Amino acid sequence: MDTATDPTVQRPAWAPLTLVGFVTLVVCTNVAAAVWATWVISNPEGLLALSSRNRYLALTIAAGVPLAAFVLIAFLRLATAFAVCHMIGRAYKHEAYGWFTRYLGLTPESLDGFTRGYAKAEWALVPFFAGSNIVAVISGVNGTSHRRLAVLLSIGIAARLALIWWLAQVFEEQLVDFLTWVQRYQWWAIGISVALVVLVNMRNFRRGAAR
Repeated sequence: MDTATDPTVQRPAWAPLTLVGFVTLVVCTNVAAAVWATWVISNPEGLLALSSRNRYLALTIAAGVPLAAFVLIAFLRLATAFAVCHMIGRAYKHEAYGWFTRYLGLTPESLDGFTRGYAKAEWALVPFFAGSNIVAVISGVNGTSHRRLAVLLSIGIAARLALIWWLAQVFEEQLVDFLTWVQRYQWWAIGISVALVVLVNMRNFRRGAAR
């Protein structure tokens, strides 16, 4: 039975709060995509708080963000996003899968691959995809214990931050050159970034409305 249309399915009282949290995170990510060209230098900690995607992690390191701030903010941002999506999975079960394939650009084939992989190797998938919203949702749908999830997620986030920090040191010269270029043409970068945010969101909503 489709739980999305089944009126007998009971959701926990806190379920809507998970959606509010997710929307807030999406808004923060979109804001980061629009302002990163200026914030990466002027407010790298703020950029990391808005979004801790790999490109922002690497660029803020090149911009000179303190190591302690980098680790603390990025860890909390990644962990918060995973926790919110995990609780969405616990609250809405398979209904959440439909939202990701309908509105967020995830293909059914990718979803099937992740769900099969999670059933076979949860211990490896969670650390490797510590920044993946859909893996977090799958962990919630499968009811992974919070203690086990905390351990696996902490390992994954720590490994990711260490790897990004090391790569940023190796490619420091190239990253600094890129930041110099961005600062020179930052208004062009901002304009292009805002346009991409609008186009991507329009595409996802049109795709969802058509289904």
